[in-house]
Formats: sequence, structure tokens, C-alpha cells
Amino acid sequence: MQRRKFLQSTTSAFLLLASGEVVKAEGSWLTNLSAKKLKLRFAVASDGHYGQPNTDYENYFKAVVDHINNQHASNPFAFCMINGDIIHDDKAHCPAAKAALDQLQVKYYVSQGNHDKLTADEWMQTWKMPINLHFSIKKNSFVIASTSNETGTYLCPDLGWMSTTLEKLKRQKNVFVFIHINPVKLTTNAVDCPELLQLLTKYKNVRAVFNGHDHDEEKIKVKENVPFVFDAHFGGSWGTDYRGYRIVELYSDNSVATWVMNPENRINEAML
Repeated sequence: MQRRKFLQSTTSAFLLLASGEVVKAEGSWLTNLSAKKLKLRFAVASDGHYGQPNTDYENYFKAVVDHINNQHASNPFAFCMINGDIIHDDKAHCPAAKAALDQLQVKYYVSQGNHDKLTADEWMQTWKMPINLHFSIKKNSFVIASTSNETGTYLCPDLGWMSTTLEKLKRQKNVFVFIHINPVKLTTNAVDCPELLQLLTKYKNVRAVFNGHDHDEEKIKVKENVPFVFDAHFGGSWGTDYRGYRIVELYSDNSVATWVMNPENRINEAML
């Protein structure tokens, strides 16, 4: 079946192929996954909500950092992405949240969510990176864009910046996009950015868009052949009954495997 007909993965494993097809991953495929040659590996976590009242946010941050570090020690990540809502509204929590994430033993990047109420300048001062940025690892590029501002308004990513950036990266083999709020109204808390969706579909090297924000979303939803990949939450007061993160692996045949760690066990395996 075509990806546009596949609205979301189930707890079974599915293969979301670069050709646009979706097939179910049988047990033999999962067994043989380790035979593939790994080229790149990264982790994605979102929604820590450092400082949220009546939550154990300090331990939530410590737990996700420890789990990611343990994975990194046994099978290294190229980087870790913290995909928004790092703090909970009050920017006074930024130094402590950053200190907690600085315990990661792998380079990490951050995106701005609606609870990260900082101006662009404050964001740069805190995280030493702009609210919109991209970086590359050989022929693979990673695009990070803000979906909010200092007031916590739900926003579409900067379309002009996204257009310029994706055009610049059109000869890259793969492009992975990270934005906190789902931009195509696939969830109750999403926004609707039709021009962005049109832009994403223009570039066939866009392999996936990673979203946070919806703490109860842990799977993959597809719209107009673009996979939107969720990772639940590692903090906050609501969501899935576990606090976890996502692992993504790129192989030499250009297939991409991904699954959620819940946080000890892998669930919701799929391939992009």
C-alpha cells in the first residue's frame, strides 16, 4: 500500500520505505536488522518541562540523560535532539535545564517549543545556537525550526527560512526535520500550515519530520507521503504511561529504522 493510505503505525513493526511504500515488518526482518551496516545513529527526546509545578522534573531529566548515555556507551549516537518544551514557561529554569542536559555524553541540539518562552536573542544566549538552524553529517542534513516564541504562541515554522534551507539542501541524500508542534493538523494540539506541507512534498529527500508537543503520541502519522514521527515525552504531567525517547538509525542501503524506548524496551518499530 502507499504511504498516503497509511495514517499511523500500530504496535506492530512497519517498513516505511523511501520508495513510498509501507509494508509490515515480519519477524525475520526484525531478526536480520542487525545484519545491516549502520551509518548514522541519533536520539530524539522532547517535552521535559523543567520547572513544571508538582512534577519530578529534576529526576525526569536525570533519567532520560542516564538512559541516553547508557545507549551511547554501548552503541554511539552522532547526536541527540531535544525537540522542544525543555522548560515549563519560566525562563529562570533555563540554566538548570541546560546544566542537566549538559550531562549528556553526546553532542545535543535543541528546538523551541511553546513552553520555551524566550526571545530569539535569549535562546541564542542560553543554548548557543539560533532558533532556526541546520547542520549536515556527510550527505545527511538536519533542519531545526522554531514553532513558538516568547509568548508561547503556536506558530508555523518560518516558511521563507524553510524554503531557502530545503532548496540549499536539495542535493543531500537525506533531510530530517525537527519541529516541536505538528504543522499539518494531525493531532488535536497541532497547527495547520498548508504551505509548509506543500514545501515538504516538493523535496523528495525529506525523509521525516520529527514532532514533540503531543505527549500521548508515540507513533508515526503520514500525510501527503511525509512521515511525521512522534516520541511521547520524557517529562511533564500528562501523556503516555511511560517517559521515554526515540532512536533513529540510518543504514548503508539508505533505509532508516526507528523505534521508541519506553525507556528500557523498544516499541513501535518502523522503517522510513
